[in-house]
Amino acid sequence: MSAPASSPIETDAIAAALEGIPVQWITTSDGLPTVLLPCDRVHEALSQLQSKAQFETCSLVTAIDHFPASPRFQVVWQLLSISRNQRVRVYARPTDEDAVVTTCTDLWPGAAFSERECFDMFGIRFAGHENLRRLMMPDGYDHHPLRKDFPHQGIQPDRLYREWDDARRSEWDQEQKGGPA
Repeated sequence: MSAPASSPIETDAIAAALEGIPVQWITTSDGLPTVLLPCDRVHEALSQLQSKAQFETCSLVTAIDHFPASPRFQVVWQLLSISRNQRVRVYARPTDEDAVVTTCTDLWPGAAFSERECFDMFGIRFAGHENLRRLMMPDGYDHHPLRKDFPHQGIQPDRLYREWDDARRSEWDQEQKGGPA
């Protein structure tokens, strides 16, 4: 699909970089050039935007939860071209509940923490990410707090702390009794 006619100067380089990739242009309230891509072509498109349209920086990786709609998640990348003073937003909609998209850390290593945050908060997995693990929530935490089905009333937020404290106290009690920890 061709770029929208409303802002041809801004979108020409983007459309040229994405030639041959199925693209749906989206009109947004902020006027930022925005494209929706198939999940299996996202990495290719991001690579083309970096090399052919000079988007040197990935400034954001996040997700939107459209629960209960299907597909549920929409992954969002926002790119910046410093040399051309331009931004573009890229969307992809993984088709299943266990959302997986390809990492962009090989293109922009600085996106690693944004991908980790997206995994931590939404449960989106990034295939090929070398260090995809919790960023803000503790290891062993069974939930993703920014999902719309996360319970508003809470989920025993101190369960992990209590497990850690019980283990610590047990070790301490054993040491006090002179036994092995």
